[in-house]
Amino acid sequence: MGTLDPNSTMVRGVQDNPKTPQNGNQQKELDAGALFVLKSKGSWVHCGYHLTTSIVAPALLSLPYAFKFLGWAGGVVCLVIGALVTFYSYNLLSLVLEHEALLGKRQLRFRDMANDILGRGWGRYFVGPIQFMVCYGAVVASTLLGGQCMKAIYLLSNPDGSMKLYEFVIIFGCFMMILAQIPSFHSLRHINLVSLVLCLCYSVCTTAASIYIGNSSKGIKKDYSVKGDSETRLFGVFNAIAIIATTYGNGIIPEIQATIAPPVKGKMFKGLCVCYVVVLTTFFSVAISGYWAFGNQAEDLVLDNFLKNGKALVPKWFILMTNIFTILQLSAVGVVYLQPTNEVLERTFGDPKSQEFSLRNVVPRIVSRSVSVVISTTIAAMLPFFADINAVIGAFGFIPLDFILPVVFYNLTFKPPKQSPIFWLNITIAVVFSTVGLIAAVAAVRQIVLDANSYRLFANV
Repeated sequence: MGTLDPNSTMVRGVQDNPKTPQNGNQQKELDAGALFVLKSKGSWVHCGYHLTTSIVAPALLSLPYAFKFLGWAGGVVCLVIGALVTFYSYNLLSLVLEHEALLGKRQLRFRDMANDILGRGWGRYFVGPIQFMVCYGAVVASTLLGGQCMKAIYLLSNPDGSMKLYEFVIIFGCFMMILAQIPSFHSLRHINLVSLVLCLCYSVCTTAASIYIGNSSKGIKKDYSVKGDSETRLFGVFNAIAIIATTYGNGIIPEIQATIAPPVKGKMFKGLCVCYVVVLTTFFSVAISGYWAFGNQAEDLVLDNFLKNGKALVPKWFILMTNIFTILQLSAVGVVYLQPTNEVLERTFGDPKSQEFSLRNVVPRIVSRSVSVVISTTIAAMLPFFADINAVIGAFGFIPLDFILPVVFYNLTFKPPKQSPIFWLNITIAVVFSTVGLIAAVAAVRQIVLDANSYRLFANV
């Protein structure tokens, strides 16, 4: 059961909201996934922590790479549009969720919204699978990037070392397996506060290093021209848009709002304000400084530009510190995006009538979550191509979930007059980003085909 009546007597920590209308006396029990993973106990501050970790992730370190396909004007415009549209669309989702809660149906999951607004088939066969792909893909990408950062640290201290990338991915995956056992989304609130501080730390370090290298004679000759023939440049633009969409992507707004203790009105907006202060600070500083320093030589992970022919362009301790900050935050990001998977596993294997930490629930929880992390770690080790994974997730997942569905949900729920500006603004966003998403999906697949020659399972890139 995905929605709940906020006026019925809830079990285990889900409180009533006396201001909502009565919808009958029938009590709706929560399934194990909603009961144990999506506990509604948090404040708007905790919501801000969760939002920041889910959006401000090390994927932002690929923004200078996206800029090299867009140039200065295109890069800055896309970054601004991404910020405006996602902040707007996340607020629309929050308003829809608040409205449904006031009607007696507090929706805890993205697929619940699709079921109630679009029909059960949309939730089961479209939104649910896309959200699962997005969230699990984010776990894979986090594990891969964590392994890459660990390998960078290893090569700094041992340039001729023989350890391969997949070995570091496995080490990071083992760390993730431990963190995956944290029982609920709400339990991550303190970890996500640390994550917020960490993302600020590695963004400041990255920006400072880029400025230092850009002003140094050690840096490369700056070239901001967009290379390639017209076809390559066109598809590069849409591939870059998909990367930016991934960077701004969230995909778990309903699940995050589900962690807020009722009444929820206005709390999500405050959390989003906290989050977007960090978004604007980190995204623009890293993107602009990284592209300014490295131009069209920007790597898919800007940290790779800090080494030139195996030689560090900034002090080694500085690179080491930046990578450590990144690794630590990646673990928090990975665990956040595991929550929808954990919720499904808990709903499938858990028993809501037994205690959360009873043997009946603890054993299936440990086994299922461990298997989930093993699978994601194996995929990350097999396909170590971060930029391509980023683009595919953005094109097929984040653009539909974060740019298109929110405006559709709002129009169908509130039915604004066709003469109103908000109606046509939402229609324009839906049409434009549907078109962009389709082309970006083609561009992402095309890039994978072009890079296929360098693809090799368990490659040591």
